[in-house]
Amino acid sequence: MKIALISEHASPLALAGGVDSGGQNIYVANVARQLHRAGHQVDVFTRRDRSLLPLVSEMDGIRIVNVPAGPPRQLAKERLLPYMNEFAEFLISFFQKERHPYHLMHANFFMSGLAALKVKHALRIPVVTTFHALGRVRRIHQGDDDGFPDERFAIEDDLVQHSDAVIAECPQDETDLIELYHANPDRIEIVPCGFDIDELQQVDRDDARAALGWPCDRFIVLQLGRLVQRKGIDNVIRGMGALRRDYGIDAQLYIVGGNSEAPNEIATPEIARLRGIAQREQVATQTTFVGRRGRAHLSQFYSAADVFVTTPWYEPFGITPVEAMACGTPVIGADVGGIRYSVKHGETGWLVPPRDPSALAARLAALYRDPALARQMGIAGAARAHAEFTWQGVAQSLEAVYRQVAKVPRPRREAAAQQRRSAVGAAYG
Repeated sequence: MKIALISEHASPLALAGGVDSGGQNIYVANVARQLHRAGHQVDVFTRRDRSLLPLVSEMDGIRIVNVPAGPPRQLAKERLLPYMNEFAEFLISFFQKERHPYHLMHANFFMSGLAALKVKHALRIPVVTTFHALGRVRRIHQGDDDGFPDERFAIEDDLVQHSDAVIAECPQDETDLIELYHANPDRIEIVPCGFDIDELQQVDRDDARAALGWPCDRFIVLQLGRLVQRKGIDNVIRGMGALRRDYGIDAQLYIVGGNSEAPNEIATPEIARLRGIAQREQVATQTTFVGRRGRAHLSQFYSAADVFVTTPWYEPFGITPVEAMACGTPVIGADVGGIRYSVKHGETGWLVPPRDPSALAARLAALYRDPALARQMGIAGAARAHAEFTWQGVAQSLEAVYRQVAKVPRPRREAAAQQRRSAVGAAYG
C-alpha cells in the first residue's frame, strides 16, 4: 500500500522531550519505520517549522514532506489551527501530482484529521484517525489552562463521524470516544503504542549507573518525558517529600526531559516551578534535573533506576511506562487512561491515584523495602512489554485496519502464511 501519515505538529525528525515533542512524534516515527519494513510506501506530512528545511526530507527510506503552512518557525500546537486550510490545500495539490495514488491517510491528532477530511472529500481517499488526546477530556482536566478553542470539539465530532476508522489507544480511549463523542463502536479499533526492541533493551543496573555517573548505593526514582504541568511531575516531587518525612527514606529523583540538553529554566519554564516545589518539600538536593536526552541513551536511564514513576492527571496512552517495562524496571503510574491498561497492578508495578503524593510514597517505600519484589515486577514488566507492546505488533494491527478501510487484500503468499500460522496455533492451543 501507499500510505500517507499526517502529523501536523509532531514531526518524526524532532527530538522528543520538549513541550510539543513527545509520544506522537515517537508514534509516527516508529509506525512509519515498521510499515516501510513491511514493504509499504510511507510518506509523512508534517508542518514546516524551520525555514531551512527542504520540502522533502528522508528518514530510513521514508519521505518526510515538510508542508508549507503558516510561518516556517516553531509554534505552539495551540496556535496551528488557523493554518490547517493551507495545510489541506497543499496535501490536495501534492497528492494530485503523485504518479501513484495513496491508498489511505492516517491522521494523527485532530488538526491533521481536519486536513485529512478535506482531502477525503476532494479526492475520495479513506482516512483513519488516531486522536492521541481528546479535546473534551483535556478540557475536563485542564479547564481554563486548555489553550485550544472550543472549535476543537466540533472538529473532533466531525472526525469521529466521518473517519473510515478510529484508532483508540486503550480501553479508556474507546470509552471516551463512545460516551463523549457518540462514536460507533463498530468503527473503533484498539491499537496501543509500543516500544522499539532494537532501541530499548535491559542494561545491567550497575553498568548503567556507572555510565551515567549515578550513585550505586542509592534508591533511585526516575521520571522521564515532557515537562508540562499535566504530567504531574510536581506530584512525584511531593511524593519524594512524603517518602522522606513519613518513612525516613532518602531516595534520589532524576527528572529527564525539557527543551534543551542542559536543564534550563528559560528554555523550560516548568523547571523553575518544579525546583520551587522541591525546595518547599526539602528534597532539592535529592532532585536532579538532567535535561533532554536522545533516544539512543534511554535504555541506560530506564535500566539505572530502581523504579520508574509517572503520575499525570490524564494520559491517552503513555509510552514511557511501556519503555520502562521493556528495560526491566517496575513502574508506579497514575491510575488513568492508557497507564491503567499497560501497567498490571501488583504484577508489573502499581497504580496510584493522580495528585496523591502519600499514596505514591507508600508504594515507593514498599519497593525500597522489598528489592526481590521490585526485581520480580521488573521481570514481569519486560515479559508483558515484549508480548503486548512492540512497534512491530502495533504496525501489524494498523496494517489490518488499513487494508479493511482501503479494501486492499493481503498478498496471496502473505495470506497463506498467516493461515498456516493460525492453523498451527489452533493445533497446539
